[in-house]
Amino acid sequence: MKVLMLGWEFPPHISGGLGTACLGLTRGLAQQGVEVVFVVPRARGDEDAAHLSEMVGANQVEVTPESAQAQVIEEEWDPALGPEHEQRAWRVRRSLELVAIDSLLLPYLTPETYQARLTEHLEQVQVLAGHGPRRRMRVVPMAPVGTAASMSGQTAGPKRTLEFSGSYGRDLMSEVGRYATAAAEVALQREHDVIHAHDWMAVPAGLAASRASGKPLVLHVHACEYDRSGEHVNPAVRELEKLGMEGADRVVCVSNYTARLVRTRYGIDPRKIRVVHNGLDRAAAAPAVPHARRIPEPIVLFLGRVTFQKGPDYFLETAARVVQIEPHVKFVMSGSGDMLPAMIERAARLGIARQVHFTGFLRGAEVERMYSMADIYVMPSVSEPFGISPLEAMALDVPVVLSRQSGVSEVLKNALKVDFWDVQETANKILALLRYPALSATLRGEGREEVARLGWDRPAGLVNDVYREVVGAPA
Repeated sequence: MKVLMLGWEFPPHISGGLGTACLGLTRGLAQQGVEVVFVVPRARGDEDAAHLSEMVGANQVEVTPESAQAQVIEEEWDPALGPEHEQRAWRVRRSLELVAIDSLLLPYLTPETYQARLTEHLEQVQVLAGHGPRRRMRVVPMAPVGTAASMSGQTAGPKRTLEFSGSYGRDLMSEVGRYATAAAEVALQREHDVIHAHDWMAVPAGLAASRASGKPLVLHVHACEYDRSGEHVNPAVRELEKLGMEGADRVVCVSNYTARLVRTRYGIDPRKIRVVHNGLDRAAAAPAVPHARRIPEPIVLFLGRVTFQKGPDYFLETAARVVQIEPHVKFVMSGSGDMLPAMIERAARLGIARQVHFTGFLRGAEVERMYSMADIYVMPSVSEPFGISPLEAMALDVPVVLSRQSGVSEVLKNALKVDFWDVQETANKILALLRYPALSATLRGEGREEVARLGWDRPAGLVNDVYREVVGAPA
């Protein structure tokens, strides 16, 4: 089986669990003899890609100027006219022409930070807030099966490469569109049986590649816009997600929790949905190397993006309740995100600034060192499609308290589970682990054994079964 895989992240260049999952999955697939060509927006040459058939950077792919040039069109649309909007969206999805919508919205923005961006761009405020009837959309004509030159309906000219930062910056939507152009070119050049796209950033690329080569498309949903933003969704991102789910031959979800969102929020036929829980790299399940502790007090750790989705505010509310009873406990918030400044201020308002430490973003050995120093790991996510970090913590002998509103809670038995909003119960669980060493020791020992069995071999096998389904190969 030969797979053309499209993803926005690949270690060591990651900002969350998406890249980590892509690495683990591709390693598992390689062990089963699946050949994977992985396309990232920007290849830097130091990717952990020895097990891949090829690592391709979209920034290295030569395309014709005509195919790279996006058409900018104006479209009349009054948000109050719901039926007309739905008809327009239906036409866009069926024609598979939408690549990106110019927007000030970015992943993980809170309503406050979004409003700040809108204030900076008054002219676009009226459009994006629904106060005006015109909306600017950027579309790229999709290629019929055949030649790259036919993508634009023009004669191919001299080829050139496209620019990519490979990040989640202000130019993200434009990069998503350019990524689709490069992916279609790669699909015409590399032999493959199936296309596998990860999350919404790769949706236009997956559709373009599938249309160019005629091969089936598998969309892997690691997170939905409703996970990242709650009810304040980015309409451009949600539309791309729905576009990809409808256009894919199969939709792989990382949990039953995510599968329910895909069915209920996006109206996707359950018959095309497959659930494949994430795994943990075997190397990460090795015993931790002890690190010297600089403070004697117990450490309770939050490690992840400091965004709405991850529930950092609930972590601090929990901390405030714990220190009322055990004032010597230290809380560490490791990570970066749009809510970090607000969380620093909130710790001060709660009167726990002396008990809370903010480390910023950690990577590689720094993450393992932080886990090894922690006595308890807490994941209070508001909405977590899966959540690999509890597996990493348990593999390194750290007892875990995690949100029931997470996919990983479906597979873990040796972790304490709470509702994210119940900060008093979360505090009770932390105090129990601090006061009863036998409970902590039991969770550490049995937890490490449990995650050692949760490797990537089974998830990779299930994904390979999905490939066989869509290509019609015998099981």
